[in-house]
Amino acid sequence: MMRAGAKQYVVARPLYSEESFSKEHEKVYRHRKTMLEHVKQYLTCDAKRAKNAALSLLPIIGWMKVYRFKEWLLNDIVSGVSTGLVAVLQGLAYCLLASLPPWYGLFSAFFPIITYFFLGTSRHISVGPFPVLCLMIGSAVTRLVPDEGQPANITGFEGLSRDDQRVLVASSITFLVGVMQLAMGILQVGFVVMYLSDTLISGFTTAAAVHILMSQLKFVLGLQVPGISGPLSLVYTLEIIFKKISSTNLCDVVISLVIIVVVFIVKELNDRYKSKLPVPIPIEVIMTVIVCGISYAFNFSERFGVDVVGHIPKGYEPPIAPDLQVLQGTAVEAFPMAIVGFAVAFSVAKVYSVKHEYTIDGNQELIAFGVSNIFGALFKSFAASTALSRSAVQESTGGKTQVAGLLSAVIVMIVTLAIGFLLYPLPKSVLGAVIIVNLKGMLMQVRDVPYLWRKDKPDCVVWLTTCIASIFLGLDIGLAVGLGVELISVVLRVQFPRCSVLANIQGTDIYKDRKDYINIYEPEGVKVFRIPSPIFFANIEFFKRKLVEAVGFNPLRVLRKRNKALRAIRKLLQKGDLQWTSEGYLNTSFQPLKVPENEVNTEELDLPTDFKDLPARIDWNARLPANIIVPRVDVHSLILDFAAVSFLDISALKGLKMMLKELIRVEVEVYIVACDTYILEKLHSCCFFDDEVQPSMFFLTLHDAMLQILEKHPESTEKKSDFDKIITKVTVHNPEGKNALDRETRF
Repeated sequence: MMRAGAKQYVVARPLYSEESFSKEHEKVYRHRKTMLEHVKQYLTCDAKRAKNAALSLLPIIGWMKVYRFKEWLLNDIVSGVSTGLVAVLQGLAYCLLASLPPWYGLFSAFFPIITYFFLGTSRHISVGPFPVLCLMIGSAVTRLVPDEGQPANITGFEGLSRDDQRVLVASSITFLVGVMQLAMGILQVGFVVMYLSDTLISGFTTAAAVHILMSQLKFVLGLQVPGISGPLSLVYTLEIIFKKISSTNLCDVVISLVIIVVVFIVKELNDRYKSKLPVPIPIEVIMTVIVCGISYAFNFSERFGVDVVGHIPKGYEPPIAPDLQVLQGTAVEAFPMAIVGFAVAFSVAKVYSVKHEYTIDGNQELIAFGVSNIFGALFKSFAASTALSRSAVQESTGGKTQVAGLLSAVIVMIVTLAIGFLLYPLPKSVLGAVIIVNLKGMLMQVRDVPYLWRKDKPDCVVWLTTCIASIFLGLDIGLAVGLGVELISVVLRVQFPRCSVLANIQGTDIYKDRKDYINIYEPEGVKVFRIPSPIFFANIEFFKRKLVEAVGFNPLRVLRKRNKALRAIRKLLQKGDLQWTSEGYLNTSFQPLKVPENEVNTEELDLPTDFKDLPARIDWNARLPANIIVPRVDVHSLILDFAAVSFLDISALKGLKMMLKELIRVEVEVYIVACDTYILEKLHSCCFFDDEVQPSMFFLTLHDAMLQILEKHPESTEKKSDFDKIITKVTVHNPEGKNALDRETRF
């Protein structure tokens, strides 16, 4: 009985199978479009569709129409200036990761923003260099143009300096990344990023942070370490650093330590008091200006041998075309860059879109980043995404739209055109220290491992595998390994799900796993088997095995045993050793009966049992003559819960049909419940039903099937139990507010 005051719902309806429900309730006819009709609709264009396409391709039209100049413009200006200062510093710093001269980072902080302003759907992310992407570009750059030795045999390198060769490689890769992103956007395959789970991205970015940390040690220590790419590059880099550790520049070390400590402390204060500060303290910019001034005053470059940024050319360089040979040689590396760059940017954009209640379009984001990278590559910038810290500055300082991003590009342009020369004495160790401090968030992701191990071990394995493979094999190979392990874990989870046997919760129409509850009721001879995943070629045999475990017998083995027994009984009847009486089969021989040996045709043993030439049917659970032994079957009804089955493939259909036939042939009634309408339609279209497997076995709900079984087999309720009946409690409420009438219907 329900506790007093508990909420109840009232149901009064007939018992429904799928057939009876469809006869009583007429469905709405819906025309299913053919593939040709879908293609025609996709290619058809009218004024409304052209307008929607224009708004989709140029999202700026949509948000500029609702731009609140009085409320938003000042916020965007403050945000744009703050973000621009950070973008200048990060552009210079992250360029070191790409193994390029620092000022090219300013190009990457300018050109991609211009096109994203018109094409992007996110209003808050700051487009530009992203450290992981820069490191992946740097790996390809140093492979083709190493620090020591001859560059790759590429015709376009002739007559170019080493720096110009590297710029050509970086811009060509960026162009290819942009083409790949644009193609994916046009083909509407933005969903591919969904295959990169948060766990995989966390492990990958943690490994990337380790690579970035190692790559910046040479600047922090003031050492000349050649760039190394490929598997075990991290180990080789550490080996070189340890060999040269005695040549460490103490001035660089001191500068780096001071920068790291001060910036770390102020950033922590920014996080702690962000609700009280109007804007975060731009400590990286402040420290950069201070150290730059001190370096100029004390001539760090000549007196202490400190490696500085050096001359920054004014203005922008003329556009260049990508090199075809570089494109061919870096295609394999460009694809993971395209995926990682988009995945990170889309993840950050999604966070801010949820926070500020607007929508973003994954396919349009691919188009926006694709065009931005193609446009930037022509002007010697490298692949753009978004840096988490820079986007946080743009959002936390009050930025409302990409107007703030455009103003940040203006700040970068001012530095490039007018005041870039002031950064000449800036030590590269400062940039390295700034990069290392900003790695804190990515490195601290390692704290997720204990939590993942406790809550979801397969996810933990994905994280660890991705991280370790990316550290030792390189970011591109590590990403592929992590993605492979993730897909394998998904396949294994679907292939080997947790099947369960359900039982009725006393006094309700609710069925739960019988292992989880105490007060449950299982009618005798009835099993309820729940299948918790789609059924397809890879897991159909697993489900068969689990079903055999649940019912306690193998139906095919029982069927073959019964057919063998039938042959033996027929032989004995023909010989006269066995005779049928009203009390059963009688031994007419004075000697013990022996089962005759005969040749067995396995195909015939798999056919349904045939009693047509016997005087009566055989009770297989009773004692059989001639010491014939057949496995006992105590289950007369089986319910398969298909509520969680979302699809069936052809292989699964064949396997399911054979399994149902085997059960039916051993006189087990099968009921399939809560089956999806589209699966039922597929079963009909694939000629699933025949004389043995019929549509009448499908029922609307599990409780409908159970009531049908109990009505057909009333002896099932006679099993000894503290609660010997399933009770369906119905509360009929009087609409005029009079006392409710409670009734208990017992089956």
